[in-house]
Amino acid sequence: MGASDFANLPHIGAAVRRKEDYRFLTGAGQYTDDVVLAAQAHAVFVRSPHAHARINSIDTSAAKAAPGVLDVFVGTQVAADNINGLPCGWLITSTDGQPMKEPPHPILAQGKVRYVGDHVAMVVAETLQQARDAAELVAVDYDVLNAVVDVRDAPQARDALHDIAPDNHCFKWAIGDKGAVDSVFAQAAHITKLDLINNRLVPNAMEPRAAIGSYSRANDEYTLYVSNQNPHVERLLMTAFVMGLPEHKVRVIAPDVGGGFGSKIYLYAEDVCLTWASKKLNRNIKWVADRSEAFLSDAHGRDHVSHAEMAMDANGQFLAMRVHTDANLGAYLSTFASAVPTILYATLLAGQYTTPQVYVEVDAWFTNTAPVDAYRGAGRPEATYLLERLVSRCAWELGLSQAEIRRRNFITTFPYQTPVALQYDIGDYPACLAQAEQLADAAGFEARKTASAAKGLLRGIGYSSYIEACGIAPSNIAGALGARAGLFECGEVRVHPTGSVTVFTGSHSHGQGHETTFAQVVAARLGLTPDQVDVVHGDTGRVPFGMGTYGSRSISVGGAAIMKALDKIETKAKKIAAHLLEASDADIDFANGEFTVRGTDKKVTFGQVALTAYVPHNYPLDKLEPGLNETAFYDPTNFTFPAGTYICEVEVDPATGVVKVDRFSAVDDFGTIINPMIVEGQVHGGLVQGIGQALIENCVYDRETGQLLTGSFMDYAMPRADDFPEFKLGHVCTPCTHNPLGTKGCGEAGAIGSPPAVINAVLDALQPLGVKDLDMPASSARVWAAIQQARA
Repeated sequence: MGASDFANLPHIGAAVRRKEDYRFLTGAGQYTDDVVLAAQAHAVFVRSPHAHARINSIDTSAAKAAPGVLDVFVGTQVAADNINGLPCGWLITSTDGQPMKEPPHPILAQGKVRYVGDHVAMVVAETLQQARDAAELVAVDYDVLNAVVDVRDAPQARDALHDIAPDNHCFKWAIGDKGAVDSVFAQAAHITKLDLINNRLVPNAMEPRAAIGSYSRANDEYTLYVSNQNPHVERLLMTAFVMGLPEHKVRVIAPDVGGGFGSKIYLYAEDVCLTWASKKLNRNIKWVADRSEAFLSDAHGRDHVSHAEMAMDANGQFLAMRVHTDANLGAYLSTFASAVPTILYATLLAGQYTTPQVYVEVDAWFTNTAPVDAYRGAGRPEATYLLERLVSRCAWELGLSQAEIRRRNFITTFPYQTPVALQYDIGDYPACLAQAEQLADAAGFEARKTASAAKGLLRGIGYSSYIEACGIAPSNIAGALGARAGLFECGEVRVHPTGSVTVFTGSHSHGQGHETTFAQVVAARLGLTPDQVDVVHGDTGRVPFGMGTYGSRSISVGGAAIMKALDKIETKAKKIAAHLLEASDADIDFANGEFTVRGTDKKVTFGQVALTAYVPHNYPLDKLEPGLNETAFYDPTNFTFPAGTYICEVEVDPATGVVKVDRFSAVDDFGTIINPMIVEGQVHGGLVQGIGQALIENCVYDRETGQLLTGSFMDYAMPRADDFPEFKLGHVCTPCTHNPLGTKGCGEAGAIGSPPAVINAVLDALQPLGVKDLDMPASSARVWAAIQQARA
């Protein structure tokens, strides 16, 4: 079945209400903290108060003697049990041919701590309060060292974080033809330059991380309940790389997960500590992060410092671009940290444009901060922010509108091979821009600007035309680029005798509505209602395998695996139907839940076939096994490429620097849309996160001490509903050409396209005052200071 046929099936494109919402709205959801096991103890982690220090000694005697304490674990015990450090899942090779520097990442500190919040000891007690009280009694003697937190300071830091990286440099990576790019720049009619910072963010999922480690002596098996986005990957990394356990002896269960945004993809130290200690104590052990711990220890996002240049001819045609980025990796390499500023960033810097030559160079550095890894968009927001800021500056310097310079440089023929490795299969970028301008009433902007000026306010408009790559693939290419895991997905479709269906998917839902969307896909194919389809995910003991959910891959990769399993179901069901109808299976058609003999009125329902498969009295047992249950794996042949244009209008009060987002229009091309209501919700959420980064969110460490200054919601501002206007959304549809659904992915788009649209709008508003540059977040204090500096 092709994507065009699939798009016309019943339930596809229908705004079906989310099946999972009833249990969430009535308090019947089960998150990790809701799981209570027998004889459950509680863990508390002693964390480093210093950004960088040697550990001279750890005295746990008082803590071990405290009431209710079962044991206190430290790094020496970890080493004695041969528990390895946390692995990085992507190997990057430097430009000199050497592998990246990959220092150990112990689950409990061994000899040194490297950021505030680093794991020093784990206290396990009968109650949470007893564990907290005992943790206060752990005495650690530190020799404090100099800390470095800003990536620009990393090369000159006085004390290196790791012996393996004496200059704190992890790798230098590059893509493109530097010589060709430099040659174009030497003869360009105009060159636009831009320096910018992509600010560090704290993910702040609604549900903090949580885990329960459990061990059974009866069968020597472990079970880990964990708030995680990809339980099979968690199990693989923990068993194969850290604990050296047989994979079949470990079950990982990720029940309902209250948001992830990338921060719950990774294998964290706490997960391993609880699993390891559960056997040593023969007890179930629970740990739930409080919000302060989450600020300190969750993997952070973004944190790039970049310089970019665009070479153009006299008409504003892009000729070449060159970029240098310093990427902050934090104190250790998190699971996918090395891929974010390289494979997921630089390869997207062609954007929607026909720029013939692009050269990107990335230096990655260790600092005394929490590890940095993928956060909603993972490299794609960083690429889009840089490129779209640069494109708008090009327009202003040449006296062109933000729309016109984009139109002059859009890709219009497909497939299109970019100079940075990717090949786009399809898209319609001019259509997205045109629809966005119509939704935004761009023609009426000047009148609104005049009205704002009459109130003493400055009005600006900002454009952003983004592209992202979703469903990282295929596995063999990704492996050649450094991936240490496959990037396929698995789906199992189990038809029951009554005709209802259970789907087992390796994808994982943490707010995306998979239980509804996947049910719509299956119902559409088999002629059922979505209520007849249940979706199971998040349990390595029930799902055959899977790579989880991240990178907007679920429907395009996980959904495609389910489609392949459905193809097998349909093929076998046709053979059963042919037997019942006394016809050749080549003459059987299937549509709307009925099998018919082509050219006749003979038919049998899907339900009848399902029952026959399990009650095979009239059944071709000599040719077919009973039952109707199929599994399929899908490894994509290419990325999918969602794209779109966002237009933002802001009002700025020059007296206070306050920025108000007055209008926001977003037009996206997600290919085939299964459930427009769910897509709209995903876009809204992404827009809020992206605009939040642009205006108020900012993670800040003290440059001297390495202390986290924004360690609570008192200091780290989060966006609220009244910070936003009503979003105007539109869609263009160019179905993906290489997956059976025609889908592209929608979960990250809002967070990718919105930050540059907002900052471009702010800069457009401030241009009359002479303000030419401003880094995120455009807080009132920063905007006011920029205005004062321009006036000075």
